[in-house]
Amino acid sequence: MYGENAVRSDRRADIARLGTRFLIFPQPPFIPGYERPEMVWLSTPLGGVTTGPADRRMYVVDPISAKTPYLYPYLPPFSGGLHPPASAGPDGHFDHLAIGSREFQAAHVFACVRRVLDICESYWGAEIPWFFQSTYPRLEIVPRLSWSNAQSGFGFLELGEDASRGEPQPFALNFDAVAHEIGHLVLFGTMGLPSRNPPHEYYAYHEAVSDFIALIGLLHFDTSLDLILRRTRGNLLLTNELDRFAELSDEQQVRRFNHSLTMADVGREVHDRSKPFAGALFDALIEIYQVLLFERGLSDLDPREFWNLRNELSEERLEEELSASLGDYERRHFAVKSILEEARDILGEVLAGSWRVLDPARLTFAAAAEAMIDVADASATRRFADRFEVCFAWRGIL
Repeated sequence: MYGENAVRSDRRADIARLGTRFLIFPQPPFIPGYERPEMVWLSTPLGGVTTGPADRRMYVVDPISAKTPYLYPYLPPFSGGLHPPASAGPDGHFDHLAIGSREFQAAHVFACVRRVLDICESYWGAEIPWFFQSTYPRLEIVPRLSWSNAQSGFGFLELGEDASRGEPQPFALNFDAVAHEIGHLVLFGTMGLPSRNPPHEYYAYHEAVSDFIALIGLLHFDTSLDLILRRTRGNLLLTNELDRFAELSDEQQVRRFNHSLTMADVGREVHDRSKPFAGALFDALIEIYQVLLFERGLSDLDPREFWNLRNELSEERLEEELSASLGDYERRHFAVKSILEEARDILGEVLAGSWRVLDPARLTFAAAAEAMIDVADASATRRFADRFEVCFAWRGIL
């Protein structure tokens, strides 16, 4: 009897270590191909996510009355009346909630936050602390306000809605929007706060990297990987989900990574100024992806000619060349998919590694670029260090 109980206990522990199931829309559900959410496993052990949802690092509150966005000195915790919280099913998971319900929205935004943390912590190699944890041990998440914005700050994440399509679309169902806001908290948690007033490019760096964290997060969904690669037949320079940020309609693109902007083309406004650095990160992703394709015999395009092609050929001709090199794509889909995942992880590891050596008080784009090159050169990704250098130089960052 004792032996049987021990076996059952071990089995329960093994099951708990798998994590907790949630549903996430990788892109808003009005985007074709993303009408259904994807089931994901979050790292919080089974039983570690309680009603709310809540765990030891965050909790969701859904106010009944209209709440104004937090602004110092008005900060968490929220003390008003709340809608009923989301509860786990009999099995302890949260993938049973009715899509469209307030409970589903609460669980969805919770899952997005935890998913981004799980991804970033896997590259960072340790738990990423909240920069406000000496005051607030947990992040308060407000899933929906009557407000046309989203913001993260000292102890909170709160999300409004976009009404540009007529019917308001909650940012709580927009993984990119949530991931971008958590990206800011990840940077504060890993690099710390500036000890003094930082250079102007520090704020633009925050925007660029938060955008790219959202992009890396997108590439951790099988739905997105399959749709992106099958729609483009492996040519990632075609316009697709990969180079859009925070999609608000089938046509509108809030921000594109795949552009030719250099530092000479942008002004001082932080979102505008962030674009060349974000573009360089995207360039590096595509460059490494293309190198790996060529090395594995999955593309006929010599990566040593890639930047010549990009600079010398029109966009239409370049797309023709890349598409032709990936002929008979369907037979090679899963091999190509694994290479995109590998390129994604190389970028994630190098980017996270650079946070360990950057000083927020002295951060410039040039310093950030050099840090990534140094990290790549000192690790197993050494052979890609020159690719990073080329990408940053082409954008006028180095």
